[in-house]
Amino acid sequence: MRGLIQKIIFFFEMRSFGVSEWWARKLGVRSSKVRLFFIYTSFIALGSPLLIYLAMGWILENKHIFKLRRKRKSIWEL
Repeated sequence: MRGLIQKIIFFFEMRSFGVSEWWARKLGVRSSKVRLFFIYTSFIALGSPLLIYLAMGWILENKHIFKLRRKRKSIWEL
């Protein structure tokens, strides 16, 4: 049982997505503050921020899919 828990913890540590670091860079705060925000709001809102966090993590992992390609106006714009 303990080995299974260690594997689950390792999985989430390796795939933490960097959501809190991304938000911290955008907002100009420390990432620990963003993590605490998600933890506290998860307790208050009964886990729904966790679903939002996972969705943001998926989007950050696959952001190459969501990038809009800008059309070039001329051949000289590279």
